[in-house]
Amino acid sequence: MKKPVLYIVIPCYNEQEVLPITSGMFLQKLRDLAAAGKVSEESRVLFVNDGSKDDTWRIIRQLAEQDEHFLGVSLSRNRGHQNALLGGLMAAKERCDVTISIDCDGQDDINAMDEMIDAYLDGCEIVYGVRSRRDTDTFFKRFTAEGFYHLMNWLGAQIVFNHADYRLMSSRALNEFANFKEVNIFLRGMVPMVGFKSTSVYYERAERIAGESHYPLKKMLALAFDGITSLSVKPIRLITGLGVVVSVLSFIGVLWALIAALAGHTVAGWASTVCMVCFMGGVQLLCLGVIGEYIGKIYMETKHRPRYILSEKTWDKDE
Repeated sequence: MKKPVLYIVIPCYNEQEVLPITSGMFLQKLRDLAAAGKVSEESRVLFVNDGSKDDTWRIIRQLAEQDEHFLGVSLSRNRGHQNALLGGLMAAKERCDVTISIDCDGQDDINAMDEMIDAYLDGCEIVYGVRSRRDTDTFFKRFTAEGFYHLMNWLGAQIVFNHADYRLMSSRALNEFANFKEVNIFLRGMVPMVGFKSTSVYYERAERIAGESHYPLKKMLALAFDGITSLSVKPIRLITGLGVVVSVLSFIGVLWALIAALAGHTVAGWASTVCMVCFMGGVQLLCLGVIGEYIGKIYMETKHRPRYILSEKTWDKDE
């Protein structure tokens, strides 16, 4: 049986501190998998530079010059983690049989790759890396993260609980995923839509080896909101339901006012009037804001702008 060619795809943004450490770990894992007869010697580690402002791309180029198992592509500018990962996967899909995407920080257990490859050899086209627990997270992060997964499932999105972007995808699955053309992408919610046989591998996540996290609360919230608006229209339906409820309450209030006026029991009430106006104004602005987000997404989709542009490849000189 022909051994599959594996590409480990790693998005990088300002990772000059951790890259020299984790690059050796990824290379050793690749060699171990090849030595065990699970993957081909032609397997590679592919770094994706997401418009880094530090020496990340220079380090990637040096690694590629030192060892043929290292490859790199660079985006023309910073496009965000999701687009950088997508760019790497699309660059790899024609050169390999299977990919494993993983972050550069060393937090995800690279030994889980063995089980992922075993599942692939057993016929799975997609294998999700799932955190078995969140003991290393703060209470706030654990509560908000797990709440987000529950919220996404409640909204109808097919998302694997406690799975981020550590996953295996076969070239067959990637070729089908390439047909998803939307600009606003949320990979962990889009990949399950591809279908095919899939499974999950569980692992424990460690602390970041070096450097600082590039996903502060602001970016995490933005990613979560992108996921909600990209994968579900239920917020729009909730607005419709809220509008019906408010309309019914308003109609009851109008009837009450008319009955009170006819009965001669009307009392001038400044506070109640202000409360009603503020309540209705707040509801309307909230609804308009959610609708505006969807309209903005539609606006971006209609432009058909490229999601990323590859400016450099370490293997350009070989082609």
